[in-house]
Amino acid sequence: MLHSDLSSLSPMLGKPRVCAVSYLNTSPLVWGMLYGPQQGVADVSFAVPSVCAQRVVEGVAEVGLLPVIEIERHGFSSVPEAGIACRGPVRSILLVSRTPFDRIRTLATDLGSRTSVQLARIILQRKYGAEPRVFPAEPDLVRMLEYADAALLIGDSALRVDPAQLEWPCLDLGEEWTTLTGLPMVFALWAGRRSAIREELVNLIQGSCHFGLAQLDQIIPLEAERRGFSEALVHEYLTRNINFQIGPEEQAGLAAYLSYACQLDHSQDESCVPSEIPDHDDDAGSR
Repeated sequence: MLHSDLSSLSPMLGKPRVCAVSYLNTSPLVWGMLYGPQQGVADVSFAVPSVCAQRVVEGVAEVGLLPVIEIERHGFSSVPEAGIACRGPVRSILLVSRTPFDRIRTLATDLGSRTSVQLARIILQRKYGAEPRVFPAEPDLVRMLEYADAALLIGDSALRVDPAQLEWPCLDLGEEWTTLTGLPMVFALWAGRRSAIREELVNLIQGSCHFGLAQLDQIIPLEAERRGFSEALVHEYLTRNINFQIGPEEQAGLAAYLSYACQLDHSQDESCVPSEIPDHDDDAGSR
């Protein structure tokens, strides 16, 4: 149960430092911390997912909205219930190719999220038999495809591309994952070191998410104007493409993803992650 009293996050301890992702899909998760009952309780900063992870690793932030593969890589504990997932098309993770998918040899990737890069590799290997060389690039689709067979766009950069208008074939990796496994795909969770996941911080994060989801009618037009998207796109994205509640099916999808990622890079210790997700009941702040 959530507690409305956040006073135990006292000034004596300092405000908790929270790093959130700068993409559209994070807006409902942080809305309460920015504009609702949780406003002013935490110091909130924004970055792309990979930078969020680095800030938590370095101790600049106590908790961040982190790519799931980074959570496993660093042995972080996660906050239950709230995160970013999909159950089918996600719209904001697109793989565009100028060659048939089974003939992709090089893949230019926006490295904003290592989870999405690994997902692309999993889909290409398991569904299309391709094992491309992956290298980083700025998220400019035309330039990426000038020197690579395929390009991976993530987050708002992907939302600015209309798949129906592209001259090249395009895969929505959320849809590809669900077709492959029959399971949801989990991209990011709130996480940090075990000592940081206190009950009060869990209540803060979950409360902010619940507030945001109840305010979607306000969030959609505001975020559409701020980011230069149509309201129709933002509405579809935040109400149909993205799932913010992490339940048992999402946990099963996460376990499958981590297992596939481990098998993909079994020879590379830093990329091989456990096939089991953390037991939230062991975390101090999970109850």
